[in-house]
Amino acid sequence: MIDESFHLTPLDVRRTDFPGALRGYDKARVDEFRDRVANELERLTRLNQELETKAKGFHEQLRAFRERDKALNEALVSAQQLRAETRDQAEREAQLVLREARAEGGQLVDVARADVRRLAAEIEGLERARRAYLAQLRAMVARQLAELDAIPEMMAGITGAGSGSGGSSGEGSLAATGPVARGTGAGPIGGESSPSPSLSPPNTAPPNGADAARAPSPTPAWLNAVPAE
Repeated sequence: MIDESFHLTPLDVRRTDFPGALRGYDKARVDEFRDRVANELERLTRLNQELETKAKGFHEQLRAFRERDKALNEALVSAQQLRAETRDQAEREAQLVLREARAEGGQLVDVARADVRRLAAEIEGLERARRAYLAQLRAMVARQLAELDAIPEMMAGITGAGSGSGGSSGEGSLAATGPVARGTGAGPIGGESSPSPSLSPPNTAPPNGADAARAPSPTPAWLNAVPAE
């Protein structure tokens, strides 16, 4: 067995002395071999020291690598956790923004529908007012046209009464003007009396006599352009 506690150094080899003996080894060759062994031990010792130094360096690097690997693993785990938390937070914020957008959109839609209903009601009210106004306008125009159509007949009656008798011309005129006043007294506005037409005949006679005078007046073009309800 090899004694592990035995340590031989180059100096021990050089200081070792072998006593002489009968028929012993050649002293010069023993000394030469001892020097060679000492030199080899020195080389091996230096090499061992260098290897130990390198081993220590490698151990230090390995320890640093392990610490760095541990730090990287911890950073990776932290990054994964942060990514998961960030993703969850982003999803929650997205859901919140989506709910708020839906609520705001619903409110805008309700407001728009209310505006549409209000505008539809206003349009319907304006349409009713337009129809009522057109009906009143047609009634007023028809009444005015009827009064205008009655003027030639009244004028013809006044003219005939004036030419009948000289003594009773005033009475005929008054009798003729009475129905005219009563026929045209009520105007289109609230029972106000309109002025009586002139009793003098027109400057120009109708081309076809009394028949042409009794012909109804044509309807104005602007009234025909209004659509019938």
